[in-house]
Amino acid sequence: MTFQRARSEEQREVRRRAILETTSAMLDEMPVAEVTLNELSRRVGLAKTAVLRYFESREAVLLDLMDDRTATWLTELEQELARGVDSDRPAVERAEQAADVLSRSLASRTVLCDLFGAQAGVLERNVSVEVIRRHKRASLGNLAVMVDLVRRHLPEAGDHAELFCLSILLMAGALSAYTTPPPSLLAVYESEPALAVHHVDLRTALRTGIITSLVGMLPRS
Repeated sequence: MTFQRARSEEQREVRRRAILETTSAMLDEMPVAEVTLNELSRRVGLAKTAVLRYFESREAVLLDLMDDRTATWLTELEQELARGVDSDRPAVERAEQAADVLSRSLASRTVLCDLFGAQAGVLERNVSVEVIRRHKRASLGNLAVMVDLVRRHLPEAGDHAELFCLSILLMAGALSAYTTPPPSLLAVYESEPALAVHHVDLRTALRTGIITSLVGMLPRS
C-alpha cells in the first residue's frame, strides 16, 4: 500500500483509517507488546515520520484502536445479550445467563482483552494530555453503553452496574496475560503440571469472576 501526500481532511481520514486497520491486522498475528512503529509503517506503506503526523506515538494508535474495537464489541454484545438472557427468568438465573454471554463474548475477542490489559500500564504512558482526554471521553461513552446493557437485562444491578462493568474490563485485561504463555512457560507446565495453576482458560475464568460479581451485587430478598 502506498499513498500520495494527503491534501484534504478526507484524505487524512483515509490515512488514519488505513493505519488503524493495519494495526488491527497486526494484532491478529502478535500481542500488543510486539507491535512497533517501524513494522506498522512498513506494512501501511508510509514512512515512520508520516505515520507520526497522524498519531503521535504507537500508544496513541493502539488507544484509538481499543476505543474503536470496544464500540464495535458493545454493538455486537447488545445482540448477544438479547439472544442469551431471558427477561422472564428470576434475577439469579438472568445473572448466570448474562455471565455466560459476557464470558463467551470477551473470550472470543482476545485482542481486545490484550488491549484492556495494556491500557493503564503501557498505552496511557507515552501520549499527550489531548490524546488521553480524547481516549477517556471515548472510554466513558463506551462504559455508559455497557452499563445501559447490563441494567437493561439486570435492572436489579442498579447503582452497582457501573462498578461491575469496570471490574469486568479490568478482569478481562488481567486474565488475558495468563492465557497465552510463552513456549518456555508451556514447557515448564508440561513437565510439572502442578505448576500450571496460572495457566487459565479465559472463558472459564471470566465466567467464574463475572458470575461471582453479579450474584454478589444482587439485592437480598
